[in-house]
Amino acid sequence: MGHAGMAAAAVRYLGSVDAPRAEEPPRPRLRCVGEDERAPVGQAEFRRVLGAFATGVTVVTAPAADGETSPAGFACQSFSALSLDPPLVAFMVGRTSTTWPRIARAGVFCVNVLAAHQGELCRGFAVSGGDKFASVAHDAAPVSGSPRLSGALAWVDCAVHAVHTGGDHLIVVGRVDALGTAEAEDGAPLLFHRGRFL
Repeated sequence: MGHAGMAAAAVRYLGSVDAPRAEEPPRPRLRCVGEDERAPVGQAEFRRVLGAFATGVTVVTAPAADGETSPAGFACQSFSALSLDPPLVAFMVGRTSTTWPRIARAGVFCVNVLAAHQGELCRGFAVSGGDKFASVAHDAAPVSGSPRLSGALAWVDCAVHAVHTGGDHLIVVGRVDALGTAEAEDGAPLLFHRGRFL
């Protein structure tokens, strides 16, 4: 089964959480907080407090899947290294994302770690719709062919390894097939803190 097939299987599995498979442990039943239940923390307070945690900023890209005319990409703060052996990374994406299904169909992706001067580039990938790659210089990552953005501090070329549920988000685990940094490795990263770039 190819990368796209594995990603599609993971998405199908997430859609059938009530049907455990023999090769996997049963998954917990997913449910939303009922209207008669009080959420333990309000969303505004959650955002305010977690905004104190500064994060790096990335753009996750994927090549155009079969039948598509342009690559896919979105701005992502929730990216992390996950494992050294095997080399794995993870990013989180909202379940309502219109870009994630395109990445899942491709089965591969590239994480582009943005440099401090790339705030406007990030804003372009943070909006829905339109051609996000118009006037954006990029080449193809060596293994997946995903867009590798010019000027990024680093890039991580991956295949979708697993997808897990996490509330209103999905946790996407990628197996690293190739990676690298910009020639000038001492560049400053783009950081996001309390709702703004640093």
